[in-house]
Amino acid sequence: MADTLELSEADQQRKELILRNLQESLGVDKLTKQLSTPGKNIHVYWGTATTGKPHVGYMVPMQKIADFLNAGIKVTILFADVHAFLDNLKSTFEMLEYRVEYYQRVIKALLSSLDVPIEKLSFQLGSSYQLSEAYTQDVLKLCGHISQRDALRAGAEVVKQVESPLLSGLLYPLLQAIDEQYLKVDGQFGGVDQRKIFILAEEQLPKIKLGKRWHLMNPMVPGLTGGKMSSSEIDSKIDLLDKPNIVSMKIDNSVCVRGNAEENGVLQFFRFVVFPIVSPRLIDIEGQSYRNYDELVEAFENKEAVSADALKEFLKAFLIGILTKVQDKCENDELRNIMDRAYSAPPELDSSELSEGFQTVLELKDMCGDRMREIKGDCELITSAKLYQKLNTGEPIKVLWRVSVKGRVNLGHLGGLLQLKRLQALKCECSILISDVAGFLDNGKCPWNALEARAKYYEEALKQFMKAISLENVPIRHSKEHQYERDYTLEMYKMASKVTKDASSIVEGNTLATHLCPLYHTLDVHFADVDLLITGEEQRPFVILGQQLCQGIGLPSQAALLFPKIPGMNGERMSSSNAEQHLDPLDTVKQINKKIGSSFCEPKNIKDNVALDLARLIVFPLHDGKEVIIKRDEKYGGNVSFSNYAALEASFAEEIIHPSDLKPFVTEQINALLEPIRTALTPQSKMITAAFPKVAKKK
Repeated sequence: MADTLELSEADQQRKELILRNLQESLGVDKLTKQLSTPGKNIHVYWGTATTGKPHVGYMVPMQKIADFLNAGIKVTILFADVHAFLDNLKSTFEMLEYRVEYYQRVIKALLSSLDVPIEKLSFQLGSSYQLSEAYTQDVLKLCGHISQRDALRAGAEVVKQVESPLLSGLLYPLLQAIDEQYLKVDGQFGGVDQRKIFILAEEQLPKIKLGKRWHLMNPMVPGLTGGKMSSSEIDSKIDLLDKPNIVSMKIDNSVCVRGNAEENGVLQFFRFVVFPIVSPRLIDIEGQSYRNYDELVEAFENKEAVSADALKEFLKAFLIGILTKVQDKCENDELRNIMDRAYSAPPELDSSELSEGFQTVLELKDMCGDRMREIKGDCELITSAKLYQKLNTGEPIKVLWRVSVKGRVNLGHLGGLLQLKRLQALKCECSILISDVAGFLDNGKCPWNALEARAKYYEEALKQFMKAISLENVPIRHSKEHQYERDYTLEMYKMASKVTKDASSIVEGNTLATHLCPLYHTLDVHFADVDLLITGEEQRPFVILGQQLCQGIGLPSQAALLFPKIPGMNGERMSSSNAEQHLDPLDTVKQINKKIGSSFCEPKNIKDNVALDLARLIVFPLHDGKEVIIKRDEKYGGNVSFSNYAALEASFAEEIIHPSDLKPFVTEQINALLEPIRTALTPQSKMITAAFPKVAKKK
């Protein structure tokens, strides 16, 4: 065990001042070391979400902030305006600008009324950094380390607990922890209800190399009716600008009965507000003097030497005396105007766009119906008002295929490329979006430090696939071009404030990051500004939830074309992360032969037949109506030609074509397709190694 640090007498007094009247302290050893370090400018922050109005409960943290300032510590008060904005989206940012101004003025007035020096006090807006690229990246990285359970537990005392909480409630504790890094503080101060968030910060921030701070906690002030004092529960608290008659009325109606001092709102005011402020002076009630809370409780509970009415009368005079000083500094037209703007009713979400969209559907021109059927082809089409409106204009439809960098580029990706080629022939404007962060959010399938290299590999591999199928003039974009912009991140948090944990759990996994997958999927498409998304049929839950999310925050719904899955060798969807079952362009000819050779292909059976599905979804589309020839020895009937897939399927069902005919044919076609891609990618070993770095095993 390390030796206990010896502090000078002055530093010991500073330490005692910093720690007095706290309910709990974490990391005091670190604080002690900082106090003993010459020239160290210690910095602490206290945060509050600007949701309601400051109340007398703020006197407790303000009194502690006074101790910090008197101890020579730099203090930052954080106004969490982004948190307030996301509080069920009850406020606009314009309202919050005025609310922050109101909070700042009232808190300064309160500190001044308590004779607190504010030279080393500063104020900070959460929105000044919480929507930045670096901050957002740290949030995502932390989401990849934290389980849903840990996030729920961290917010248990500060987020309303329901069976399926909003996703934003799971994100709040992470944001509060990361604030420590971006405010450049040594520690954080808050109520004891923040304890689990502080524990999360101490345990998790070092995992993303953001360091560990100390944490100080003050007791929670109960409301006048017992329980936690809340800015949103009017009867439980006294606002700092409440007039004397309102203060008197609320105290007169408060709970003050003998038998349970802990839930006696009036007694707890004496404990947490009155005595800390007047100390070391005594207070006099009904001719008796009391030096501390314990003496007062003894007199009230056991000796009945002081009445409830006397306690209330003293408390009224005490609070009115302080609040009068606060209000004297706030009684002006400017602050009244700020209050009016800060707490006006927010505008309702305009639903006219949605109704206009349905009207547009009803008025779809007949000729556009034909075009829509062409676009749909053999796929499932989920429509939107935006798509119908674009069809009515006769302008080219802008189409996007979004690709996540989860594993190896493989033959399964050909499904999207073939759809792009088909739609391009229909005069659609096609593009590809490579989403790097999606690979990280999905259970860390792409490590954070490999995102850029993985995206580069995907772009190169997709270009080679496009070249192999003669697909040209399809630009490839990267999601990082917009994914960390302020507006994008804000929309992500807005969606998180509208969707529950259960509704967002489309991707299997334990980390909080998996819940962000559908949000980033939806926003990638929105910010790409396209008319139609093409995606695999397995992505249907993402599309449906995406439409709900867009409607919930007032964004236009997104249309999607769902194309059939290309099967892996096990008959399930060909997955980027299942190397044994997918066909990688870097697989050798021998490996391709072996994989296809081992796939299910029962004679006469056309259901779940991998070789038949590959012929239907890849071989025939690549031949684009041209005749295909299955080579056979003359003794087995000789070569057989087919002009379409239906004819091949019928021949297989009738056993004219056997698995021993079909598999070699499909294998030859696939190898011929992959050969130029393999030739182009094989020399680029450094690119591939960077895209798939070796992951150190966890001890």
